[in-house]
Amino acid sequence: VQLQACGGGLVQVGGSLKLSCVASGRIFSLYDMGWYRRAPGRQRGLVATITTGGSTNYADSVKGRFTISSDNAKNTVYLQMNDLEPEDTAVYLCNTRARTSSGDSYRAYWGQGTQVTVSS
Repeated sequence: VQLQACGGGLVQVGGSLKLSCVASGRIFSLYDMGWYRRAPGRQRGLVATITTGGSTNYADSVKGRFTISSDNAKNTVYLQMNDLEPEDTAVYLCNTRARTSSGDSYRAYWGQGTQVTVSS
């Protein structure tokens, strides 16, 4: 399973960006898709996840500013980021838990990430 993320870039404080990530390859089914981020000098942390059933989970730091959505038919997840802050600067990593066959267990897969930089 491969994940390709795009949409990152440089934006000023208070600006917006929309990230997207497509899962491809040998996919039997997905459990969820999501975004994590890794800032310089910090560990990777949750941003938001969404199950194929539509249940969402957000980090407290992004609630009310970020919105995760998905298109199950396209195996694609989106992250709309509004009111960006310098603390949001990080590499944003796309993640999914997927099965490659009916007899397989769900496993985590990671994309290479997209850089988001918020300038003050």
